[in-house]
Amino acid sequence: MPYAIRRRRRARHDRGQVAIEYLGFLPILLIVAMAAVQLGLIAYTAQQAGTAARAGARSASLRHSAQQACAEAVSDWLAGQTACPPSYGGEEVTVTASIEIPSIVPGWDFGDASRTATMPLDH
Repeated sequence: MPYAIRRRRRARHDRGQVAIEYLGFLPILLIVAMAAVQLGLIAYTAQQAGTAARAGARSASLRHSAQQACAEAVSDWLAGQTACPPSYGGEEVTVTASIEIPSIVPGWDFGDASRTATMPLDH
């Protein structure tokens, strides 16, 4: 059998093998992609908690609602998961914003992202 014919037959068989190898590797690619998205959600939620804490502390220092300011400062889909209790002490107010970290994998709980901000009270 000529070499060219044997080479064509081998190339056809290799194509099927490559497809099977790709299908075997696909779950690993999906897990890596989901992990990257989840890490992005964690970082985004932590950033939003910092924004909410600063907005809540600023509002509480002016004797307004810290919770309302926190909820307005974050993305709409995180506003309902935000808690911002103010703590008054002396001449300043401290607000700790906690936002539940969303999970793309059902059943996994990543806890809360919390950030704290302190502002002087307005007289």
